[in-house]
Amino acid sequence: MIVCGITGSTGVLGRKFIEKYKSKLKIVSFKGDITKKTDIEKWFKFNKFNLILHFAALVPTNLVEQNYNKAMKVNIEGTRNLSRVVLNQNSKIWFFFSSTSHVYKYKKGNKKITENDLLLPFTKYGYTKLKAEKLLVSEFKKNNKLNQLCIGRIFSFTSYNQKKNFFIPNITNKIKSKKNIKLINLNHFRDFISVNDICNAIFLLSKKNYSGIINICSGLTIKLELIAKIIATKLKKKIKLESSNKPTYIIGNNKKLKSLGWKQTENINNILKNYLLNKK
Repeated sequence: MIVCGITGSTGVLGRKFIEKYKSKLKIVSFKGDITKKTDIEKWFKFNKFNLILHFAALVPTNLVEQNYNKAMKVNIEGTRNLSRVVLNQNSKIWFFFSSTSHVYKYKKGNKKITENDLLLPFTKYGYTKLKAEKLLVSEFKKNNKLNQLCIGRIFSFTSYNQKKNFFIPNITNKIKSKKNIKLINLNHFRDFISVNDICNAIFLLSKKNYSGIINICSGLTIKLELIAKIIATKLKKKIKLESSNKPTYIIGNNKKLKSLGWKQTENINNILKNYLLNKK
């Protein structure tokens, strides 16, 4: 059986991936400190991995803002440590790095972002991920193993396990807490994909031994105001929306992913329904 090592196994993506694929893969979770190379070396000493899924990172964006030095250490140094241990192995290991749409520049209009678009992180979290991406490409290229590296730029997602700092948990808590609430600055457009569909994409990429950079997204445009309205309707709450800011767009082009045979199974209504159902 294929042996898959996962960092960040207690996070949203790690939990879901293990739940979905534990019967198809032998999954071994990393329990140590990603910033300590010796912990990673011990993990590898007792396991012969075929795949490594690197989900471990410090998120969300406001937490990264507050703990930027720690974020740099975890998101960049931790990634460097893991990559060097992987590259030091004699066996061939497929390495997946979970990056983010935050590495891209905001779009002014509803034009979908391709993997070749301008990279200009709009958050410090995005900066740490882009730095880690460049580090990985450099390390794998230096060792002539670029064909073993896959970087998945994951767009917006949510889960009932997600911390309250993320958009949907945060907006849900606000709507729940008051009868009539005014929500401001939701005049933005994002691309939401379900955790289930993200995991399906990563599993497909692993089976194909895909190498390179690829967007993991729905390719669909969702206005944040609409998400707030759907949540309010489901919770039977009244809200007022006020948007004075200029809209921003982060919508992904998923042609590469679709060309591999990936199909979306859940839309924003399914995502919100599942979130609210499990959050009760």
